[in-house]
Amino acid sequence: MTVGTNSSPQAHRPVPPAVQTPMAPSDRYGAGGDAPRSAGLDPDDLPDGLVIADHAGRVVCFNAAAARITAVDPAAALGVTIDRALPLEDLEGRRWWSVTDPYGGLHTRRGQPERNLLLPGGREVLVAARYVRESPGGPLCRLVVSLRGTEARRRTERSHAELIATVAHELRSPLTSVKGFTATLLAKWERFTDDQKRLMLETVDADANRVTRLIAELLDISRIDSGRLELRRQPVDVPAAIARHIQGMVANGQEPERFSVKIVHPLPDLWADPDKVDQVLGNLLENAVRHGAGTVTIEVAEAPVKTDPPAEGRGGVRADSARPERGTAVTVTDEGPGIPEESMGRVFTRFWRGSKRGGTGLGLYIVKGIVEAHGGTITVGRAPGGGAQFRFTLPVGAPAYLS
Repeated sequence: MTVGTNSSPQAHRPVPPAVQTPMAPSDRYGAGGDAPRSAGLDPDDLPDGLVIADHAGRVVCFNAAAARITAVDPAAALGVTIDRALPLEDLEGRRWWSVTDPYGGLHTRRGQPERNLLLPGGREVLVAARYVRESPGGPLCRLVVSLRGTEARRRTERSHAELIATVAHELRSPLTSVKGFTATLLAKWERFTDDQKRLMLETVDADANRVTRLIAELLDISRIDSGRLELRRQPVDVPAAIARHIQGMVANGQEPERFSVKIVHPLPDLWADPDKVDQVLGNLLENAVRHGAGTVTIEVAEAPVKTDPPAEGRGGVRADSARPERGTAVTVTDEGPGIPEESMGRVFTRFWRGSKRGGTGLGLYIVKGIVEAHGGTITVGRAPGGGAQFRFTLPVGAPAYLS
């Protein structure tokens, strides 16, 4: 059936004046119809592609986003039937408008859910359609089609696939070790000396901790991505937290002389989630020790933090005037080879790893999420001595009753 025709008797009913009256070119969206403009909305303002066809199937609106997504000139699309303006095919090669037949078929249909379709040349787009009728069961008076590119979805799918592959790889090694050692101990317990048993059990314990840490990282990523990272703000003593981490690393074999701590007093009272701050400090110090070299310097000082101002209308403050707030800045510097300039922009992304292999590549992504959840910022750069330098700043975050 040709798009724009309807063989049912209802197709010959009078068309309401609003639809029947032709629009002057000046009234059309450069391209498109006056339906969006009547609501005070320019179709060009929409982030997604918008294509509208009238009761006869002729295109009356083709916004800029649709032109960008489809590479079709709006001037060439206006006034022609939608099957010519958007010659879509499904993934099996069938012509989409012939298959769906929006102007014919059942009049109870309300639209088409979003799905992947192909434009000429194999360009893939996400298409959804809404069937607008004068009354339930009546003829179609307007066909509204939304278009979206597939790049964002592809990136998300790739990210999820990479996450699954990384998790599977990271879990397989420790679980294989745990399974092998426990099976060996159960089968041949009497054959091993106490020292051998202790070594095996210590290995099992370390691998179990590795699995637990990975699961905790996955939960953190899930909360960060969904915006559900909960913060339990309390007074935090940053210098004391740094001292605890250094003591733990010294106990694990690091030389005390490798760490240099500089505290610039006075420091503002910091209200933050102590566990989350510990997680940030631990990750940055561990990275500096593992991937850096020489002395690891940790500096803590007061620093201004730019925070988002109230929206316009609240106390007369305009939304484009950020106000400084007191905060605490922590800088972690090492004397290693540093991070290559071309990698600086990817340091806080998922699965980024330094020059040495090891870890899941999720730690710095989580660090950035935690700092930003507190309203702070984190940056990476090159230290004066050539190593890597990480600096994060947290706003004071004091409760309102203390202000």
